[in-house]
Amino acid sequence: MQQLTAHARSFESRCAERGEEFRRLGAGQSPQALFVTCSDSRVVPALITGAAPGDLFELRTAGNIVPEYRPERPAGEAATIEYAVQVLGVAHIVVCGHSHCGAVGALVRGEDLTGVPAVRGWLENAAPDLPGGAGPDAGTPELADAVQRHALAQAERLRSYPCVAEGLAAGRLSLDVWFYEVHTGAVRRHRPETGRFEAL
Repeated sequence: MQQLTAHARSFESRCAERGEEFRRLGAGQSPQALFVTCSDSRVVPALITGAAPGDLFELRTAGNIVPEYRPERPAGEAATIEYAVQVLGVAHIVVCGHSHCGAVGALVRGEDLTGVPAVRGWLENAAPDLPGGAGPDAGTPELADAVQRHALAQAERLRSYPCVAEGLAAGRLSLDVWFYEVHTGAVRRHRPETGRFEAL
């Protein structure tokens, strides 16, 4: 924590060297994309994409889970998606799953999560798409197949959000699914035409 605090302490002086850039940020935001990914500390969207401040509007949840659209029960995730699309007018959405995902691993291995009831409830209610024992690599630490199928399921959930469905239908919005390998830095994109995750 000391290192993080020291960096934050000197951040203002470093920002002064980029004064005009930060003054523009003070006038508002106009991000290019909504980036939906996991809360995992090893996944850093700006590092992966080279995004500058203001480029990405981020939604980070345990397991990059997109809950079902339920207008009668507003949730922070739904509000973030709606705000990005309807207010900020993002042109792109990226759902990015990652290797070694603890949430997906817990689901496919059917782990006992009674000691973390909030986590258990989130995974049970928000991610029924991935039953235990899913996929050929369910026992591997990378979990590539399971994570990729999970990320695709979350993208399908996004398509059920009215603002996303309308944006896609009107051609104002694109939706991509990525897979990030934390141990190599490789990023792959799902190609609907082949049904495979391939290099960007």
